[in-house]
Amino acid sequence: MMKFKIYALSGVATLLLATFAHAEESSWADRIDLKGDFRLRYESIDEEFEANRDRMRFRARIGLTADVQDNVRFVLQFATGGDNPVSANQTFDDGFSRKDIGLDLAYVDWKVNDVLSLNAGKMKNPLFIAGGAPLIWDGDLNPEGFAAKFNSGVFFGSVAGFSVEERSASDDSLLYALQGGVKLPLGDSGDLTAGVGYFGYTDTVGNTPFYNGSAKGNSVDANGNYLFEYRNTELFAQFDTRLNDWAFRIFAQYTQNHEVSNQDKAYSLGAKIGSAKNQGDMELSVIYQDIEADAVIGTFNDSDFGGGGTDADGFILKAKYGLSKRIFLGGTFFMNDVDRFQGTEHDYNRLQVDLEFKFD
Repeated sequence: MMKFKIYALSGVATLLLATFAHAEESSWADRIDLKGDFRLRYESIDEEFEANRDRMRFRARIGLTADVQDNVRFVLQFATGGDNPVSANQTFDDGFSRKDIGLDLAYVDWKVNDVLSLNAGKMKNPLFIAGGAPLIWDGDLNPEGFAAKFNSGVFFGSVAGFSVEERSASDDSLLYALQGGVKLPLGDSGDLTAGVGYFGYTDTVGNTPFYNGSAKGNSVDANGNYLFEYRNTELFAQFDTRLNDWAFRIFAQYTQNHEVSNQDKAYSLGAKIGSAKNQGDMELSVIYQDIEADAVIGTFNDSDFGGGGTDADGFILKAKYGLSKRIFLGGTFFMNDVDRFQGTEHDYNRLQVDLEFKFD
C-alpha cells in the first residue's frame, strides 16, 4: 500500500511537471504554491468506568495548489492518519514504527464565472458550517465526489453529490446535499449569515456502518448493520461583530433526521471571541452540543466529542494563542455525557494541549 501511494504521488508530480513545463504564460514553478502544518498534541482521556488514558500524538499535512489556468486550480494534499476519514492524528506508540500517510485532498476547483465554481475529486467540505461546530461534519472530513458553489451578492449556496460506499454485491451508498443561505450586513452591528440545508444518504439500512464497521452511537441490528436511513434538514445562523478590538461570533445549528421517530435531533450553540492569526493574538470559544443517537451518521461528525459519534451531549471549550505568526499554542477540553440512549450514561472528559507550526 505504501509503495502504491509513493507511485501515485510520483505519477501526479510527473503529470504536473509535464503540464506546466509547456505552459506559455509562466514556468510550472511559478504556478505552484506549497503549504503545510505540523501539530504536536498531549491528550488525556478520563472516561467514567474506564482507565484514564494519556498519550502524545502528532498530525502532519503537506500539500500544493497548482494553477492549471487563471480560473482552474488543482489541489493536492497528503496527511498522516492513514485511512481514517475524520482524523489525521498519529499516536506515539508501536515501538517507533513508521506511521501511515494518506491522500487527504485531490480535487479540481474550477471558477466558472464570478458567481459559480465547481469542485470534483476528494475535496474540502463545500458546505457552510456555522461557527465551525462539528455537529454534523468533523473538521477533518474531506468528502469525495462533485460540488457546485454559488455566491452572488448576499446569497450563497451549494449542491453536492458524494460517493460514500461502493459495493459489488448491493447498491452503493451516496450522499446528496443541498444548502442555501444569505449573508446580510447589519450596518455597523455586524454580519448575519443564515440558511437552510438538506442532506441524505442512500442505502444505509441493512448495510455495515461506514469506514470501519463501528456504529458510533447509531442504531444497528443484531448483525451490526444500520437500522435506519438518514435524511436530514438543517437550520443554521451565525452573527459576526466586534466587541471593541475583539472579533466576536455567536452561532447556532439544528438538524433532524426525518427517517426515524425517536432520537432524531441534534443542535449546537456557541460563541467565540478573538482570532489567533498573528503573534500575541488570542481566541476563546465555547460550544454546547446535543446529538441524539440517530440524528446524524456517527462516522462523520466530531471524532473527539464524546469519544466520537452520536448519543452524547456537553461542552467543547477552546483557547488558542499566537506565539508568532506561524506558531500557535492551543487547548481544548471536552466535558460530555455519553451513551444516554444505550442506557449506560456516563461522564466523558478529554483534554488536548496543542503546539502547531504552519508554513505556506
